[in-house]
Amino acid sequence: MKKNWMGLALLTTLSMASLAASADDEAYKGSWYALPGVSYNWTDSDLKADDGVGGFIRMGKEFAPNWDLQFGGSYASLDGNTTGKYKQTLLGVDALYMFSREKLRPFLLVGVGYAHNKLDLAGSGSKDSVMGNIGAGVQYLVTENLGLQADLRSVWSEANVGGDNKTVGNTILNLGAIFRFGAPAPMPAPMPVLEAPVVEAPVVEAPVIAAKPACKPVLETITIQSEALFDFDKYTIKGKNNQVLDEVAAKIKEHDDVEFILVTGHTDKIGTDAYNQKLSERRADAVRKYLVSHGVNDVHIKSVGKGKSEPVVDCKGVKGNKKIIECLAPNRRVVVDATHKQEDGCAAN
Repeated sequence: MKKNWMGLALLTTLSMASLAASADDEAYKGSWYALPGVSYNWTDSDLKADDGVGGFIRMGKEFAPNWDLQFGGSYASLDGNTTGKYKQTLLGVDALYMFSREKLRPFLLVGVGYAHNKLDLAGSGSKDSVMGNIGAGVQYLVTENLGLQADLRSVWSEANVGGDNKTVGNTILNLGAIFRFGAPAPMPAPMPVLEAPVVEAPVVEAPVIAAKPACKPVLETITIQSEALFDFDKYTIKGKNNQVLDEVAAKIKEHDDVEFILVTGHTDKIGTDAYNQKLSERRADAVRKYLVSHGVNDVHIKSVGKGKSEPVVDCKGVKGNKKIIECLAPNRRVVVDATHKQEDGCAAN
């Protein structure tokens, strides 16, 4: 093997970072975190060195809905199984593709960097080279600020073995502690960015009839809590037949003089503006499509998303993740406004 794998690893890492940087229209407001830990190294047979323990420290940044960057270094000093020591120092940057932003976060990784290999074996010596690695792992958040990370990776670099420069591949298992700080990451993760977990026992507000001025079209407003319509971090209506929306559709169809229907999606304040805006639009459009499929005239119905711009509660002073999520539940809603020609207080023509 020559250095083809090094160029490929570098190209792959840069391509991943480029894709991640364009994953959202706005800068992702994720956390920074420190990641110290220990590693276990299985060495390449060409090195004639024992397997053993090392250590590492990295810094990480949650910089896109599905992407983290980690940069830092590691060191291992291992006994030779013939004589002397084998020492490896690594410095590099890894791009992690995160499959989730919930507490359990599996990921794939690819990275490049610098390697210094020193081998105390007859005729051998020190060698500096490019390093490349690929692997997979998982993060688990114990609390909002503390977590754990484990990953298994293959690391390739060059070492001076018996006077010849050889490409060697070590397998490394890393176990570390995550200390998160900075802006809180959106909840939950990942596709695209996150809204708060669903509160059990869906609450459906009773239809509220707006004031009906005499001789003017009537505006009827129905507010529905998101938990009654959507699963956790989803914008697909629950079930083929949703009882709450079936009742809304039936209520609208009671009037044959409907002029206009506006479906508006709202989210709470947890997460980025861009993600909440998209989620609110998708949920509103899902409700619109459901109503149309159940007999509401599609000529008269439109949908919009307001994201987190129109809260009904602010929950200032509330502490604790679970309590904040419960307090913000009224903000996660879909509002259906139906305007029809019926006039109150006017004599029939």
